[in-house]
Amino acid sequence: MEKKGDQISVENGEKQMAKDGSIEVSRLLIGLNCGRALDTIAIPEPVKSLSSKHDFDLQAFSFLAEKESLREPRIVRVGLIQNSIALPTTAPLSDQKRGIFQKLAPIIEAAGTSGVNILCLQEAWMMPFAFCTREKKWCEFAEPVDGESTQFLQEFAQKYNMNHIPRVGDFNESTYYMEGNTGHPVFETAYGKIAINICYGRHHPLNWLGFGLNGAEIVFNPSATVGELSEPMWPIEARNAAIANSYFVCAINRVGTEIFPNPFTSGDGKPQHADFGHFYGSSYISAPDSSCTPSLSHHRDGLLISDMDLNLCRQLKDKWGFRMTARYEMYADLLGRYIKPDFEPQVISDPLLNKKTS
Repeated sequence: MEKKGDQISVENGEKQMAKDGSIEVSRLLIGLNCGRALDTIAIPEPVKSLSSKHDFDLQAFSFLAEKESLREPRIVRVGLIQNSIALPTTAPLSDQKRGIFQKLAPIIEAAGTSGVNILCLQEAWMMPFAFCTREKKWCEFAEPVDGESTQFLQEFAQKYNMNHIPRVGDFNESTYYMEGNTGHPVFETAYGKIAINICYGRHHPLNWLGFGLNGAEIVFNPSATVGELSEPMWPIEARNAAIANSYFVCAINRVGTEIFPNPFTSGDGKPQHADFGHFYGSSYISAPDSSCTPSLSHHRDGLLISDMDLNLCRQLKDKWGFRMTARYEMYADLLGRYIKPDFEPQVISDPLLNKKTS
């Protein structure tokens, strides 16, 4: 297991156990893809050199699908990047952003050299995750769609939509922005139908369902979450969403501990503090057949590369028939009644609960 201080990455412990040669351990912990462990992808030497020189974790795997008679494989190469901030949060904001650009440049170069078709970064990638502070100065990092970050990424420019904003502990994000109202858009691209489910949205099963009903084949979940709050949930939620909705899920989390100049509190009874906690990285990809990659590092920047045959999405839909056996009209009726003020839960009580004792 990877260990730093008292922190241990369970995901990388699972990865090590799988490496030790137990196919049964691998089957239970990270699943089998088409009946076998995931294949690794050969990494070009220049990419390995970039990883070594700039000290970022580098892993690459391939998800297969069963060979079909009438459809050719639909192979897409996806890359995920997790990173820590580059400068202290006390540095000038422009320097902080520029430092992150400089840190990411070789990792993005490694992804491009590896032939990545779609690259996704973590939530709020070009700044510290300052939403815990509730200080308005961090709003200076906001940009128009064609702003500096888009220009830096050049051809990689995404328009994000957030349906759920957290109000949990130090996640004071509603101080800075509110929920969106554009539904669950799926973008049809040359590399498949993709969607973006940002961070807190992963806790809402119906949010994942919305992207599935709209035909998503790959859903990216760029996140910023800390160990104390969510780490036990992290390896489960994206994997479960991939299974339930028959698509690939790419879960990206930032990494590192970010210390802010002014201590803050969130009215939760805890003493004021200057850091949010440790962002534990551990980015990974899960497939609709329940298989998933080992996770990236718990403490280091990283690039995860994966080939995925999108035919696997249709094959798993055919195999399990979740869409065919779902009772959407029943769910719709329940939800329609639930949102009304006079909703009454369908609860059947045990008659003995109301029987008076003699």
